[in-house]
Amino acid sequence: MSEILFSIFGVGGCGRSIMPQARRQLTDAKTPKASLVFIDDDEAYSGQVINGHNVLSYENFLSKSASEKYVAIAVANGTTREEIALRCENDGVRPWSLFSENVVQMDNVEIGVGAILSPFVTLTSNITIGNHFHANLYSYVEHDCVVGNYVTFGPGVKCNGNVHIGDYAYIGSGAVIKQGAPHKPLRIGEGAVIGMGAVVTKDVPPGETVIGNPARISKGV
Repeated sequence: MSEILFSIFGVGGCGRSIMPQARRQLTDAKTPKASLVFIDDDEAYSGQVINGHNVLSYENFLSKSASEKYVAIAVANGTTREEIALRCENDGVRPWSLFSENVVQMDNVEIGVGAILSPFVTLTSNITIGNHFHANLYSYVEHDCVVGNYVTFGPGVKCNGNVHIGDYAYIGSGAVIKQGAPHKPLRIGEGAVIGMGAVVTKDVPPGETVIGNPARISKGV
């Protein structure tokens, strides 16, 4: 039987943080002939072994002989994550979802491909989430939410019920998003950025950055 090659794309803090759950997931699944590596094109990491795993450039990863190849993309920026995902798809590398063993999922939760759910993440009920979602430590998504593609939650994000989040949105650590209503969900626009610790009480337009409590559009420095 040929080797199956699994990978974490990105050897930064996010990649190193999720590597232990990647190892555990493979062990629990008892995947035969599975190897696990980092991918990173930064020459500073070339040929290194980090946290017990070889670091390969993307081209070296592609050149490896394997019956199947999988990747979890540990890159926080949603747009960059999409570029990598499309590149991998074109090269026949399959998306790999990583769910920590203590993630809580309740009823009617739909999640797209390539999600990374860190320890102590909770997803309650009647939730739809797009592709390549990142949810960091202790973050949650409450009932009746819709989350787009390539959305990132920092640690401790509190997304309450009836919230709709557009593609590529970035929600900073400790942010709180107020609950919307069934007939009028609170909306975070495509590409919006919610600052660390912000308390979002009303809609955020696409592409805007909001900070503070209550959150207001940042005018920059």
